[in-house]
Amino acid sequence: MADSWVDLILDLWAPRKPPQAPTAPPAPTPAAPPQPPSSDSVEALAADFAAPFEGFRSAPYQDSVGVWTYGYGSTRDKDNKPVTASTPPITEPEARDLMARDMKACASEIATDCKVTLGVDQKVALLDFIYNLGAGNFRSSTLLRKLNAGDYAGAAAEFDNWDHAGGVVLAGLLRRRQAETDLFKKDIEA
Repeated sequence: MADSWVDLILDLWAPRKPPQAPTAPPAPTPAAPPQPPSSDSVEALAADFAAPFEGFRSAPYQDSVGVWTYGYGSTRDKDNKPVTASTPPITEPEARDLMARDMKACASEIATDCKVTLGVDQKVALLDFIYNLGAGNFRSSTLLRKLNAGDYAGAAAEFDNWDHAGGVVLAGLLRRRQAETDLFKKDIEA
């Protein structure tokens, strides 16, 4: 019996643990704020924008001004050599790879030449413009000059001036320039 009294006294004098409250499930982690698309995704958006205008052709052909082209408007092959009549045909996935490579070069041009902040839609429009017309035309354009002066509306109005090939207005180029203008203006109006 003594053992039981001793145990009872020790239990009474022993420090007690506070009762445990039921544990609540962990609070949900707040969602990360939306991030702007990476340059890779902007380039992918630009490729998706450009592809329907370019159309896919597996075999080399001369464009409206006589430049050898294939795939989705690529003028250089996978080894970065100019496309010629004897360049072997390519598959559509190979053409998309060339387009991705060329869009990265266009993005570098924008990063170098543009001195103002651009929205995603503006970048996509400019990427398409450079992809279609070349970096040299972009560098020397009034579009870039107005853009770097902060005249976004004036820059948007310049796209339509590039609807000629070989001195002739081409309906396809006019549609493309209008689509670029509309896309570029989305960021102005936002």
